[in-house]
Amino acid sequence: MFRSFRAFLLLFFLWVLVVWSLVPPVVNEPADDDSADRTFTLVSTVTFENRNSRGEVWVFADEDRELGLFMNNSWQTVYLLNVSFPVSRFEADQDGNPTAYIDFPKSGLSPHENLTYEVCYRIVLKPRVLPQIFVNSSGSLTDIPEGLKALYCSSSGSWQSDVSLIRDLAFRIAGNDTNVLSILSDYVLWITQNIEYGSLDVPRFPNETVLGRTGDCDDQANLLIGLCRAAGIPAYLQIGCIYMPVGSSTSNYWDGLWTSTLTDIGWHGWAVVCVPPWGWLPVDLTYSRGNSSDPLSHITSSAVITDPTVQYANVTVTDYVSDSRRFKSVVVSGMRRIITSDVLVEEVYEEEASESTVWGLPQFNVYFAAFVYATCVVMPFCVFSRRVWVRKRANA
Repeated sequence: MFRSFRAFLLLFFLWVLVVWSLVPPVVNEPADDDSADRTFTLVSTVTFENRNSRGEVWVFADEDRELGLFMNNSWQTVYLLNVSFPVSRFEADQDGNPTAYIDFPKSGLSPHENLTYEVCYRIVLKPRVLPQIFVNSSGSLTDIPEGLKALYCSSSGSWQSDVSLIRDLAFRIAGNDTNVLSILSDYVLWITQNIEYGSLDVPRFPNETVLGRTGDCDDQANLLIGLCRAAGIPAYLQIGCIYMPVGSSTSNYWDGLWTSTLTDIGWHGWAVVCVPPWGWLPVDLTYSRGNSSDPLSHITSSAVITDPTVQYANVTVTDYVSDSRRFKSVVVSGMRRIITSDVLVEEVYEEEASESTVWGLPQFNVYFAAFVYATCVVMPFCVFSRRVWVRKRANA
């Protein structure tokens, strides 16, 4: 009898183990997953109003109809969800950025007329991770391919790398150094120590930033690009926006003819520099979460690495400083009013917290369910099987 009861207990516990193996494991998810994608909706509203006091019609130019489409690359995907008016064509601008042109319902605005359009984007951002960078691991100026120098070291655009003030400054700071990351670090350190942050309603050329000892994000980035190009280090400008959930702010420019309202968004500019052997690295002179006295922190802790930052466009050859000033003169002389409003909202997908289930039972009841199942189903089955076996032996 003892041997039979021991066999029964063994069989019972084997069944319990089988039931237990059906229970899904409890997985504790981390509270914050830095590797997860983040999704945003950006809504931009633009209003044109003709305030010309001379009765002149504002005829829309291509630049009025132009719509930036952001960039698609390995760390971001941007979808154009909706535009108030039809899109007539898609193109790439001089810097290779994707653009679209809106087909307005009218060719221009008479005095006191206005036109408003809205565009909506969906943005998916992936985390960006930089390689480990060290000055003693950097390549030299001779390691930079000549093809890249030809494309990104020219004096064209806004960077004045052939102006004597910029060239002399670049060579004086670099000295006889040929280590690319070391030279870049010296340029960053000089700018952070000698240029104060200050903003005007139009961007500056690098020589103006040096002479005035002041400049905002893209002004300082352009100065760095000018110094790098003068030394033979490929560099260009990137423009984008940062998710900043701090509410709304409104600014007026150009004698009140341009009003901009930003909600949870900040537009930003930074440099991108080619440093062998790592390739293109972001360099952020004005929005860095690292140690301001450490030049490399302006790379490793730049906004595009530490914050949700959407790359809008590359500026590689365009003289956008001159273009901005020309656009300002046209607006002021034409007495045109432009109102823009950009709203960037993070899409948070909230799911109701629920525990894993087995046969419709909550996780915390699974163990009790297994016990009940084993007691009410398995044990009677084993008892019945034993009785059948005993009867068969008795009849044998």
